[in-house]
Amino acid sequence: MIALLLPVLIASVHAEDAPTTDDPRLWMEDVEGEAALEWVRARNAETQGAYADEPAFKDIEARILAALDSDARIPYVSEMDGQLYNFWKDSDHPQGVWRRTTWDSYRSDSPEWEVIINLDALSEEENQRWVWHGADCLRPAFDRCMVELSPGGSDASVIREFDLNTQTFVADGFVLPEAKSEVSWIDEDHLWVGTDFGEGSLTDSGYARTARVWTRGTALSEAILGFEGEKTDVWAGAWHDDTPGEDREFAGRAVTFFTDQLFENIGGEWVKIDKPDHTEAKVKGRYIYFEPREDWEIGGVTHKAGSLLVANYKMWKKGRHKPSVLFTPTETTSLAGWTTTETQLVLEILDDVRSRVEVMHIRGRGMGKDRRPIEGLPELGKISVWAVEPHESNDLWVQLTDYLTPSSLGIIEWGGTPEVLKQSPAFFDASNRTVTQHFATSKDGTRIPYFEVAPAEVPEGGVPTLLYGYGGFEVSLLPGYSAHAGIGWIEQGGVYVVANIRGGGEYGPRWHQAALKENRNKAYEDFAAVGEDLVKRGVTTTEQLGIMGGSNGGLLMGNMYTTYPDHWSAIVCAVPLLDMRRYTKLLAGASWAGEYGDPDDPAQWAYLKQYSPYHNMNASQDHPPILFTTSTKDDRVHPGHARKMAELARSMGKNVSYFENIEGGHGGAANNTQQAFMRTLAYRFLWRQLTGTAPEPFVVETPDTEAPADTPQP
Repeated sequence: MIALLLPVLIASVHAEDAPTTDDPRLWMEDVEGEAALEWVRARNAETQGAYADEPAFKDIEARILAALDSDARIPYVSEMDGQLYNFWKDSDHPQGVWRRTTWDSYRSDSPEWEVIINLDALSEEENQRWVWHGADCLRPAFDRCMVELSPGGSDASVIREFDLNTQTFVADGFVLPEAKSEVSWIDEDHLWVGTDFGEGSLTDSGYARTARVWTRGTALSEAILGFEGEKTDVWAGAWHDDTPGEDREFAGRAVTFFTDQLFENIGGEWVKIDKPDHTEAKVKGRYIYFEPREDWEIGGVTHKAGSLLVANYKMWKKGRHKPSVLFTPTETTSLAGWTTTETQLVLEILDDVRSRVEVMHIRGRGMGKDRRPIEGLPELGKISVWAVEPHESNDLWVQLTDYLTPSSLGIIEWGGTPEVLKQSPAFFDASNRTVTQHFATSKDGTRIPYFEVAPAEVPEGGVPTLLYGYGGFEVSLLPGYSAHAGIGWIEQGGVYVVANIRGGGEYGPRWHQAALKENRNKAYEDFAAVGEDLVKRGVTTTEQLGIMGGSNGGLLMGNMYTTYPDHWSAIVCAVPLLDMRRYTKLLAGASWAGEYGDPDDPAQWAYLKQYSPYHNMNASQDHPPILFTTSTKDDRVHPGHARKMAELARSMGKNVSYFENIEGGHGGAANNTQQAFMRTLAYRFLWRQLTGTAPEPFVVETPDTEAPADTPQP
């Protein structure tokens, strides 16, 4: 998915007056320090007491939890060795179970599942609240798996070898202690491992810098160094290509979040694949695929950023650079994704943020000649496709969803149309609701699309409206059925709006790059323009308009709070980046310098400080009520961002609510019960603020501007 406390009498906080070492709230960055957690518990109690005891809260929370736990939900599966595997949470299994079934059983209305790992039982047995992070199983037998389990939901995991035949963890098998680790099977007795091997083994971003070969029966510390990147890289690692018939080892360096280098081990030497760092490359079978993030000139031909190219991999390594073009973006189209099956290539394309899917055979330089669309797909919704078994089948999974239609899961065979296998039930009343797409005009004249879910007829004077946004890291916000948004907001009578602002990927790399670093203000101007357009069109009023976003979207919310406070009447700011002076020093923050900039560079701090909410608070300015939410276990975006910003705003007498989940990682919740509570809290906070039914704000009569006595500073 980021300061300085001054007395309330001083109108604002300026970056020049706030060197990072003088921040008196550094004690709040001590994630599990007693002083910080005592402050968290006090804020949690205030917020829970104000919002969670009302009947409407309890009703919505119960309905969202019932939807999350419902047996009628679609069990999404992956195939291994002819069987279908699924991870599932419900009321009987709040931590979840990893289970499997057969194809015939899955096609039935009530599949019979064999439980492989019961995380609730394992958590009780080991006295640790395990959260599932996935499993990587060794091809072709798929009988040995490296299972990732996170304590409490953080990104860091414990990785343990599991035997699918005996359904037990392997005694004296491969085990990695808690860390942000990555593993890849080489064969039954060897793994590629990237983890914390001690001093110098991690990047500045906290990810693996080295990849080592670990042999069964030896200590992890004896793993042999195979590849290493630079300390300034975001990440470096190596992996084995398990494509049938191939025996290749690859390695990569993520130089920044958006640039990388790819290597193949040839004859014991790492040979760099010829490509620009701005271009992502993937080797699949006989071919290498390229996605340039900037325009790329090859042999006198310029390929636009956002294109998809393909070449014969052996010929490419010999210097015969003659790629075929599979996709070229236009002013309105972008490539949302692509996948390969045994003999076909599938493209997911957006045209003004509307989905379509095209399929073609993989046929060398003739690839793309037989391209055809998949028919029978919705116009104003999201279409996702992925391979059932990419090496041995041409079958495709396809998910269809939109804001008001429950999601469906189907399968597509070559030349066919989707066969629906599973259909989610409706979890909220969508009658008399419509989905429309609109375009606002940003400050510089750019068209900004947004989706709107509203009553068929909006009454004069408008209705409470929730505007959601993200705008970063080339992430696209596409239509999707959301039970919690439907129950907590749409069914209550509110309008639900999603803004496709710059910084996202809705129009490919150019849309993202338009709001990078010194241009970040473009994303904020776009979001403000959508809010203005909603008021202009009569959908809502400023008094009835609330906004919400998380992570990078939390940074968006922070800037809406400090820069456009008169546009909204309530804000939910979730797992946010807010202190852009120190964000690179906190957890994974250094990895995002390619998105935001480096605050240690004076030239970059000059623009970063303009959108660092923690440095732009103004005590004399009116700000709307705001709810900050985060997670103690979030080891991606540091909870100190939300803590410090909330306390700064409180010290200025602002209307601030705060809730920090003790578990949950960057997602904010470790199980369905926690997720239901967090979702309900956000919706009820907004609804009560926008309808004039909010509780009295928390008042700080005597702000505590200093760290508690004897509090260690990070």
